[in-house]
Amino acid sequence: MSIIVSSIGQGLLWAVLGVALFLTFRILNFPDMTVEGSFPLGAATAVTMISHGINPYLATLTALIIGSIAGLVTGLLYTKGKIPILLAGILVMTASLSINLRIMGSANISLLNQKSIFSSPILQHLPKNFDSVFVGFIIITIITLSLMFFLQTEIGQAFIATGDNANMAQSIGIKTDRMTIMGLMLSNGLIALGGAVIAQNNGYADINMGIGIIVIALASIIIGEVAFGDLSLNGRLVAVIVGSILYRLVLLAVLSLGFSTNDLNLISAIVLAVAMMLPQLRKALKFDTVIKKGVTRHD
Repeated sequence: MSIIVSSIGQGLLWAVLGVALFLTFRILNFPDMTVEGSFPLGAATAVTMISHGINPYLATLTALIIGSIAGLVTGLLYTKGKIPILLAGILVMTASLSINLRIMGSANISLLNQKSIFSSPILQHLPKNFDSVFVGFIIITIITLSLMFFLQTEIGQAFIATGDNANMAQSIGIKTDRMTIMGLMLSNGLIALGGAVIAQNNGYADINMGIGIIVIALASIIIGEVAFGDLSLNGRLVAVIVGSILYRLVLLAVLSLGFSTNDLNLISAIVLAVAMMLPQLRKALKFDTVIKKGVTRHD
């Protein structure tokens, strides 16, 4: 039971990445590779500040701001520098590796004997592993409700219109470049925030903790969409959260079969591939069913 609770807590914490990537991947149709740089950037920023005695809440907020700057750079490279989408993200992701080393001063930093947002007296009275569930639920609820409100505003609708059809959006006076930059800043800021929170939950920050992050975030989005089908925009945000939890439970089930934690990236890629193929498999099965019914009626 403790392991299941831990997986749910991890699902809620990692759901921040899924919701953040949803903004660029689904709404803007922007395959942003910056995430694999902004995630460890947020972790490095928060853990380094905490290790130097700075308040963990301030450190976490600073990580969000630093991640937004990374998104800003990607947005400027794409909109003003006219660098292709994927390459712009890869350039910032690559640069982030050196920046992270500059921030941390080493390949990893531990939070041993340091206070974090998980050191709150309230959390100390909770049962084992419920601290991540509590913190994850509070954070993802605040983020999701804020995004739901934002997407209903005039700016939010302009942001959605930019992703739907940039040419049409421009024709009605929407500054699509600004919307793209804003979306990248918001997405990468939230991803860096997620990196800061997860690093504090793990108790360390590592230079390589961003590898494969985009697969994990995409898995939350795809699994949520496959599990719930067509939903409203607000419903899809909630589905991403549920998808993140389901993804963690699937990993738990697979690892219980005897696989090593070293296989996590491989397992993550397989789970994502299967989830993405499910709609096609469903269509194929329905098509076969229709053919069989037609043959039966003909006979």
